[in-house]
Amino acid sequence: MPVQDLYPSRSRTRPAILERQDPVLYNQDFSSAPLSERQLRQYEQDGYLLLPELFSRAEVSRFLAELDRMQHNPSLLASDHAITEPDNQALRSVFHIHQENPLFRKVAADARITDIVRFILNDDLYIHQSRLNFKPGFNGREFYWHSDFETWHVEDGMPRMRALSASILLTDNTDFNGSLMVMPGSHRDYVSCVGETPDNYYENSLRQQTVGTPDNASLATLHQRYGLKSTAAPAGSVLLFDCNLMHGSNGNITPMPRSNLFFVYNALSNRCVAPFCNHSPRPEFLASREQVEPLPLQSLSDRRRVG
Repeated sequence: MPVQDLYPSRSRTRPAILERQDPVLYNQDFSSAPLSERQLRQYEQDGYLLLPELFSRAEVSRFLAELDRMQHNPSLLASDHAITEPDNQALRSVFHIHQENPLFRKVAADARITDIVRFILNDDLYIHQSRLNFKPGFNGREFYWHSDFETWHVEDGMPRMRALSASILLTDNTDFNGSLMVMPGSHRDYVSCVGETPDNYYENSLRQQTVGTPDNASLATLHQRYGLKSTAAPAGSVLLFDCNLMHGSNGNITPMPRSNLFFVYNALSNRCVAPFCNHSPRPEFLASREQVEPLPLQSLSDRRRVG
């Protein structure tokens, strides 16, 4: 039986701003919450929460060493999982790292993150997507304004807004080197975009997205309603943000690189169905469909730092 499309997009002649039909904070019992009620209410209200320096310097150093090793791996750079900038060969993203890298598989399941995500989504979790994002110094390109859910819904078939992202900062993210900008509260509005999805659109959109991005008028409306906030923070910090939060980042023309680990946690009950664009699903390395493995609960003895 087909799943109802509650968030239509790329099927209209004009853009529209639709009201969110799903909760943000799925669990309202704060008696055993992993964060304070104040923090969780802030996430519910703003659509994001910044946890400063959740990972130690030693852990971050190990992550960076692994990142450097990956950047010099010829077979990885030649694979479909490695995405370069549209106008040069600078590495932009590496996908599917939770399946192919043992260290980052452990990071994805780290209880310091997953305990919070389980509480917010109130369900078992799996990784919908994982990647390393790079913004090298001097020529790191921007990531234009977008809601991740619009793509995950239309192109991957994620039915409802019961997912969130965790961005682990591997370098200091500053207001100068392209830290993420967000519109706090914008997760309550869904921008239905115009423009039909081309076949195999992911092959181009991973380098530069043109379909599924909000129009200027809708962005101006959201900005007027919600304003802008920077999420600049030191390395080791973790930014949690709702799947529908409007966000983007500027290019990096400073000498300081900006690199982040990125994990998308989806509720097991929210597994992807057929895409809502009448095309074939995107490949597994972009959206888990076959390799849906619930993340295990960590025992107290397993809750060791990764460094």
